Amino acid sequence: MNLSSSVPDSRSGPRLQPFQPAQGDLAILAGSANPVFAQKIANSMGVRLTPCQAQVFSEGNVFVRILENVRGRDTFIIQGVHHPVNDNFVELLFWIDALKRASAQQITAVIPYFSYAKGDKKDEPRVSIRARVCADAIEAAGADRVLTMDLHSPQIQGFFSVPVDHLYARAVICDHIKTLGIEDLVICSPDAGFAKSAAAYANLLGVPVVIGNKTRPDHSEQAEILEVIGQVGGKNVLMVDDFTITGGSLCGMAEVLKQRGAKDIYAAVSHGVFSRGASERIQNSLIKKLYMTDTIESPVESLCEKIEVISVATLFAQAIRSIHDRTSVSMLFSDDKQT
Repeated sequence: MNLSSSVPDSRSGPRLQPFQPAQGDLAILAGSANPVFAQKIANSMGVRLTPCQAQVFSEGNVFVRILENVRGRDTFIIQGVHHPVNDNFVELLFWIDALKRASAQQITAVIPYFSYAKGDKKDEPRVSIRARVCADAIEAAGADRVLTMDLHSPQIQGFFSVPVDHLYARAVICDHIKTLGIEDLVICSPDAGFAKSAAAYANLLGVPVVIGNKTRPDHSEQAEILEVIGQVGGKNVLMVDDFTITGGSLCGMAEVLKQRGAKDIYAAVSHGVFSRGASERIQNSLIKKLYMTDTIESPVESLCEKIEVISVATLFAQAIRSIHDRTSVSMLFSDDKQT
């Protein structure tokens, strides 16, 4: 048999078109970590959430079940990895496995906040690179791609061999800041590690940037603020960071900025992790207002009146639509060349 005769000749017939899934093939599921955020995404897209169930038995065992056929569908499971971190991460793995065993065509793990991104390097003897372990587990469970926001270290995308779409909250945050009409504004990075991202904030707002210098001597989650590089005297300052846990770095930096002659001091973070006592610390600090996104639900304590939440659900909805339609996610960031 001549095998070549069974291969279509593109010169004598139409080329095969790339597969484009129908709109009905889209399935969005909400894990127990982000049910409200998932519903916002679904509302923004004009679709319904695929019914599913997560149950924790009395001994702590987690059970997940999809309540609708997802065979051959383009599926997105929305499940953040925040407090309780390990419970939420294991549940994410179970959702991915359930979708794989249900014959989903493509499985995208939508992780609004990936807590273990902080464990991105071996900077001490005999420690685990936790982000890499988690990346391996997500892939082993069966995820085809990952959608997340503001990883602590963008190079963590390289820990995955599947595609990673990395969103940034700064465009949404900056759009909100512009509506406030703050004059004489300066962007402040709390440390040199976030300087590049702070410069992107400054570029979007068309304002200068200054850099803080801090150090963490141990794992107590308390940073020591050493200095501010740049002029803040007589300026209003917006401190920016990817996340805050205790609020200590932001509050300490606010004190240093005030000592350097700054006027009103604001803060903006992509992820408001907030351990117990952080909200009260922000309320009693020199920070006039702290802006954060809604990537994390169910904080360990109530948010104080100084904290304002800005939703990024629409941005995630646009990214999910782009992934589903096989269009460029980077087109969502025409003013941000880092994505």
